[in-house]
Amino acid sequence: MLPEDFLAPYAAHSAQGQGRLFAEAPHASRSQFQRDRDRIIHSSAFRRLEYKTQVFLNHEGDLFRTRLTHSLEVAQIGRSIARNLRLNEDLVEAIALAHDLGHTPFGHVGQDVLNDCMQDHGGFEHNLQSLRVVDTLEEHYGAFDGLNLMFETREGILKHCSLVHARELGPVAQRFIARTQPTLEAQLTNLADEIAYNSHDIDDGLRSGLITIAQLEEVEFFGRLWRDVQTAFPGLSGRRAIYETLRRLITALADDLIVTSNALILDAAPRDVNEVRTSAPLIRFSDAMRRDATELKRFLRTNLYRHYQVNRMRVKASRIVRELYEVFMGDPALLPPDYQLKEGDASKQARKIADYIAGMTDRYAIREHRRLYSLDEL
Repeated sequence: MLPEDFLAPYAAHSAQGQGRLFAEAPHASRSQFQRDRDRIIHSSAFRRLEYKTQVFLNHEGDLFRTRLTHSLEVAQIGRSIARNLRLNEDLVEAIALAHDLGHTPFGHVGQDVLNDCMQDHGGFEHNLQSLRVVDTLEEHYGAFDGLNLMFETREGILKHCSLVHARELGPVAQRFIARTQPTLEAQLTNLADEIAYNSHDIDDGLRSGLITIAQLEEVEFFGRLWRDVQTAFPGLSGRRAIYETLRRLITALADDLIVTSNALILDAAPRDVNEVRTSAPLIRFSDAMRRDATELKRFLRTNLYRHYQVNRMRVKASRIVRELYEVFMGDPALLPPDYQLKEGDASKQARKIADYIAGMTDRYAIREHRRLYSLDEL
C-alpha cells in the first residue's frame, strides 16, 4: 500500500493532479509531489535561503533564523498537521520549502524597496517572484526552464496575487479571479507559516535582547503559557523556560488548527479537491485562537519588527537595494552578461535587474554595493 492510499478523498492526490507545464513520464519510485519537493531542495534558490534575512541579518548572529531555517520549520509544522488531517504531506512540504524562494535580501524591507523601484515596470512581490523562480529562473533541465513543478505546488506557492497579475499568469492564478480556494494543503501551509514565524520570531527577539519576558507576559496568550511552565517546573529560567513555553505555543496553535479544521471539513463534507475549491476556507484557527494569534502578531510588529535597532538595519538595507537598482538601471553594462538586454526594452531590463537583486543573499548584496560605491574597492 502506498502512502497516498491513506489520504482522505478531499486531499490532493498526485496521480489526480492537474499536471506540469511540460509533460513528463511518472517516476517509478516517487510520487509527483515527492519529485517537486526534491527538485526544490536541489535548486540554487533554495540554497541561497541560508543567507537571507528572516528578521536579523545573517551576520548578526549564528543562531538567528534565516529564510532557510524558517522554511524548514514551516515544513515540519505543516507535515505534522497534514498527517493529522490525512492530507498530502509531500505537497505541504514542497509548498513550504518553496514559499520564500523569491524573497529579496534583507527580508520584507528589500521587497518593499524593490516594489517601489519597479512601480513603472509591473512592481515586485515575493510570492510572484517565488513562482517566477520555479517556473523560469532555475536552470537545471535541458527540456525546459524552471523546475516544471506540479500545478498544485505552484498554486500553493502563489499565496497572494492582484487581479492584474492573476490575468497575466493564467490558470495557476485563476482562483483569484473566480474567488475559489486552493487545495487544503495550500491553505494549511499558509497557516503553518504563521505558526512558525510567530514562535521563532519570539525566540530570536528574546535571544537578541530586543524584547523581554516581562514585555511578553503582558500578552495574554504568551503569559498564560509562561505561567504554565512556571507551575510545571518551579524555578526554571533561561533558555529552558523559553523553549518550554514556545513548544507549548506551537502545540496550542497546531492543535487548535487541527480540531477546528477537522470540524469544518466534516461539516462541509467535500468529496474531492474540486469541492474543496468551491467551499469556503476549511483550514483555519478557532475564533478564540485567532484573537490570541493576532494579539501576538501585534506585539511582535510593535516591539520587535519596529524596534529602533531593527529600523536602523531597515534604513541601511533600503539604501543598498535602492542604490543597486538605480545604478543598474542607469548603466546595465554593470550587470553580469546574462542580465543585460540588447534590445533596450526598459521594462524587460528592469525585470532582469529585479531578478538579479532578488536572487542575492544579504552578504552578496552588501558586497556588490561595496564594489560599486566604495572607493576602497578600486
